[in-house]
Amino acid sequence: MTHSDRQTGHELAQVNTARLRFPLDSPELKDFVDALDPVNAVADRATGFVWRLQSETGNATDVPVFGDTWLIVNMSVWRDTDALTAFMYQGQHRELLARRREWFERVEEAMTALWWVEAGVRPTVQDAEERLLHLREHGPTERAFTLRKSFPPPTAAMG
Repeated sequence: MTHSDRQTGHELAQVNTARLRFPLDSPELKDFVDALDPVNAVADRATGFVWRLQSETGNATDVPVFGDTWLIVNMSVWRDTDALTAFMYQGQHRELLARRREWFERVEEAMTALWWVEAGVRPTVQDAEERLLHLREHGPTERAFTLRKSFPPPTAAMG
């Protein structure tokens, strides 16, 4: 199901959090940390990519989320779910996904959420925390959803 901002004036925000198994500067996380810049460079050039959260480091590993120093956050905005999915499951990002259990704790609660933002809006970490909490409490809804159970942009739903 393709939803595009060209039709609705909306873009897809995504947040992905992960609980580290080891400190970021540990030898166990070296492969992950070394891959951040190359994978972010691929994302920046990906079809449908709009924006990603980054600090002065060029990534977001030092951006606090939920006040937990063992959590890292990745947040970006995409044209639609198809663009995000295409990036996630190809190339080096796919390789990192395959190794995530080496680096991150297995967590039962939702660590990833999607939601629609008006085109040009850049979500904050506080927005992301609220959407994750909403998804954990209510399951997928128009306010916060997953790739498995997504919802159309607000204006498309009304039309």
